[in-house]
Amino acid sequence: MIYIVSLGGSLIAPAQGVDSQYLKKFRQFILARIKIGDKFFLVAGGGSTCRNYQRAAIKVAKITLEDLDWLGIHSSRLNGQLLRAIFFEVASPEIIINPTKKIKTAEPLVIAAAWKPGWSTDYIAVQLAKKYNIKNIINLSNIDFVYDKDPKKCTSAKKIKSISWPDFRKIVGYAWTPGLSAPFDPVASALAEKLKLKVVIMNGRKLKNLHQYFSGGRFNGTVIF
Repeated sequence: MIYIVSLGGSLIAPAQGVDSQYLKKFRQFILARIKIGDKFFLVAGGGSTCRNYQRAAIKVAKITLEDLDWLGIHSSRLNGQLLRAIFFEVASPEIIINPTKKIKTAEPLVIAAAWKPGWSTDYIAVQLAKKYNIKNIINLSNIDFVYDKDPKKCTSAKKIKSISWPDFRKIVGYAWTPGLSAPFDPVASALAEKLKLKVVIMNGRKLKNLHQYFSGGRFNGTVIF
């Protein structure tokens, strides 16, 4: 099987800094899957690194949206270089930054990162699915489920186990801005709906749960279809 896994920057480098302990466990998980024949596109998010730089820039000067976007892009690329380094023995040496250009590689793992302003890493993942005719995307972040409301602000928020794209887009909205924190980017959602993709959103820190998903068992997460 070939999988597209979007790895949130909040997992790679949360607010405290690069999480080497998590990355070590995640590396072991991916290598075990590769050993049994799986292949992966691994898309690196910008996460806290991106937001820290964007917040700092805003405090210092009046920053354009495009420049804020570039800070996010380079944060994603830095995280992508980190992933390529720790997976050096199985990863293609070329990091994909242009998902519309198909590459050929014999390696079982390909790292992808952000490309240009207006393109989130969620959108990169969807474009990869389109280019390589892959119908499923696994989106790993620091949340267990998508909720109908922000659970940090609303105690009555209800978790969602499965939802259609039209209903999901009502929750996340229809516009994207640099640094937006959403379960899945609105613009990427529009294209995913058009391509009839299935996106699974789950907590990437819970590797036992991720193993359940890969094994075809019951798992905690939200399926968008």
